Amino acid sequence: MQLTQRRPFWQILKPYLFVFDGPLALIMFLILSTGIITLYSAGIDFPGRVEDQLRNILFAFIVMWVAAIIPPQTLMRFAVPIYTVGVALLVAVAAFGMVKKGARRWLNVGMVIQPSEVMKIAMPLMLAWFFQKREGLLRWQEFVVAAILLVIPVGLIAKQPDLGTAILVMAAGFYVIFLAGLSWKVLVALAVAAGASMPIVWSMLHDYQRARVMTLIDPTSDPLGKGFHIIQATIAIGSGGAMGKGWLKGTQAHLEFIPERTTDFIFAVFSEEFGLIGNCVLLVLYLFLIARGLIIAANAPTFFSRLLAGAITLIFFTYAFVNMGMVSGILPVVGVPLPFMSYGGTALVTLGLGSGILMSIQRHRKLVQS
Repeated sequence: MQLTQRRPFWQILKPYLFVFDGPLALIMFLILSTGIITLYSAGIDFPGRVEDQLRNILFAFIVMWVAAIIPPQTLMRFAVPIYTVGVALLVAVAAFGMVKKGARRWLNVGMVIQPSEVMKIAMPLMLAWFFQKREGLLRWQEFVVAAILLVIPVGLIAKQPDLGTAILVMAAGFYVIFLAGLSWKVLVALAVAAGASMPIVWSMLHDYQRARVMTLIDPTSDPLGKGFHIIQATIAIGSGGAMGKGWLKGTQAHLEFIPERTTDFIFAVFSEEFGLIGNCVLLVLYLFLIARGLIIAANAPTFFSRLLAGAITLIFFTYAFVNMGMVSGILPVVGVPLPFMSYGGTALVTLGLGSGILMSIQRHRKLVQS
């Protein structure tokens, strides 16, 4: 009788321990470390912020680890249920959601949740599944259906109103549609149509949204009101010079001129203390993050995983571009955090989930090849 040899315990755990993509994990670690250093300076007047952020990072790490273990094929099976539940929750928010500061964005289901955050991942997941099912048979009708699937949640989120999240969800879905093979002619036509519809869009905006656009054009028109954020942020960025004022020595931040300095405007604090050189290093880190994500997308084995990895990577780009753009005064102020740097748990968990999906795609590609 032949006895089967037991595998060592560490070999059983090995497939669940070594799931992270080395280059991607290293880049994330460097950006997160930079964020903690900056948050410590920006949050001196907010005791406990660094400790809270470390807990947020730990939870995001767990979410990333779980996502990295789940095969892309399993994610594809859950795409439709996740999207359906997400849209249903958005409808529930519109019907009887909680109102805070004039916005209806939250739902109390025993605990307070913000369903729009789910759609940042559910949207590209759903559209990647949709195009995978129709690979090789893509006609203009498929792109119309995909656009409808995208417009429904974006419209519900914009109505809350939550322009920042609506932009991110719209971008996430658009990236999948574009990567699926949307014609450049259609893109040009859409751009022309968008330009022609600007007067209609302008009339549909809320007063505070119009004010943000007008403030972008001339922030000095209301320097102590709606223009205060942009003016103080640009002063902080400019006063940093080439070398920066030094860590913990940023006057704009410590004299409380920069609003939301631990969240949406943390880039202004970083720029003041570390200057142009620090900004260049941070930009290089984000470029490496995006480049690694695109490499994973290019090497993905299936149409679904290529679309999903490409969209998630470009979401990271959108986060960074929109945040730095609004802090620098070249884009309107919207509620978009700087990825892996801004204080906050919800966005960090979403980013961790996206990173875990990228690692899953890379890991299971290697398993298929081996």
